Amino acid sequence: QVQLVESGGGLVQAGGSLRLSCAASGLFFRAYAMGWFRQAPGKEREFVAAISRSGGNTYYADSVKGRNAISRDNAKNTVSLQMNSLKPEDTAVYYCAAKFMISPLEAGTEDTWDEVNYWGQGTQVTVSS
Repeated sequence: QVQLVESGGGLVQAGGSLRLSCAASGLFFRAYAMGWFRQAPGKEREFVAAISRSGGNTYYADSVKGRNAISRDNAKNTVSLQMNSLKPEDTAVYYCAAKFMISPLEAGTEDTWDEVNYWGQGTQVTVSS
């Protein structure tokens, strides 16, 4: 069975940093672009970032652009999200996601990621003011 397991969430003060990780198993990891989503209380799930199969291309939502960095390690089947300069509005459950992509160079966009193959269980990020 496919599993995406997030870790690294927690409580941090505004302006601080967190690094989220996602460990994938049960799938051919290199065949999938990987992404991060988040869902704040009372809000819809929101696209955050994506990275291509090769790791060579990334795409970020405007809300996190310049503050977040997504990366992947295809040898370890992991994807990470480095979150800097955190704001209270970043508070949410963060989800790891996998999406099959034909092109190893395509990270995708919000529209591309309307369809997702696999989801993780989520990890809570809380940013205090």
